[in-house]
Amino acid sequence: MTEPNMDYDAIRRDGVLRVTRPETEWLSTGWSGGRCTADCAYNVSVPEGWERTDLGTYVDERLERAGFEPTAADTAGPALLTGVDIADARGARLGPVTAYATAGISNPAALPMDPEPAEAADFDGPAADESALEQGRGTVNVIVGTTRALAPGALANLIAVAAEAKAATLLAETGFPGTTTDAIIVGHDPSGSPAAFSGSGTEVGAATRACVRDAIQASLRVHYTDSDVTLPESLADAAYGVSTDDRAEVFRPELEPGADDDRVATE
Repeated sequence: MTEPNMDYDAIRRDGVLRVTRPETEWLSTGWSGGRCTADCAYNVSVPEGWERTDLGTYVDERLERAGFEPTAADTAGPALLTGVDIADARGARLGPVTAYATAGISNPAALPMDPEPAEAADFDGPAADESALEQGRGTVNVIVGTTRALAPGALANLIAVAAEAKAATLLAETGFPGTTTDAIIVGHDPSGSPAAFSGSGTEVGAATRACVRDAIQASLRVHYTDSDVTLPESLADAAYGVSTDDRAEVFRPELEPGADDDRVATE
């Protein structure tokens, strides 16, 4: 049995969650995302009615107020923004993986498999107004860290693994696969035991799926059960949200002239 991973510890203060592990390489899909090496990653709760657009300055102010300013030897790590109270954050650990999540569904993003645009017209949400989809409304944020050293592609793939687990969990718990502002940060230890892959069949991938599922379920439970916040039962019941009701053109790529179109044997 794999020993529990006691790294990627987190503390919360003044509406900020700080996840810490020295010299971690992070990959973020959030604001100012991409790869960086830093000791910490952050999830920052913003107040209702928040309208700041100078995100870098705002994050710096919040970290300073919370006493989480990076040291001179460390650069500021990636940060996510959420409209969910950081008190509702929950973590989960399994094997070499730790995950933290905050989950709120005030701005669901529906993806109907058989869209009917005529019905969607009855919804008055800001589907065409991208300015209304800024971070801070609801949002499901996930921070995942592993003590393994992931290959570059495996670190990127871990975002897909976490996103898949997030969508599956949210569909089961809320009926929606996500919100308009979801974001994920993944991190690994470059000096850890190497792992070339991170798919769902690997130790890291399987642990990530379990941790993301359990952390999101726990955050949803406290956010909606232990408070007066109500989970929207439909898109029309939500304060904000979108439904992707358009149909894309589906086509078959053209065969190169003279090429053989025989199918390759597959399982």
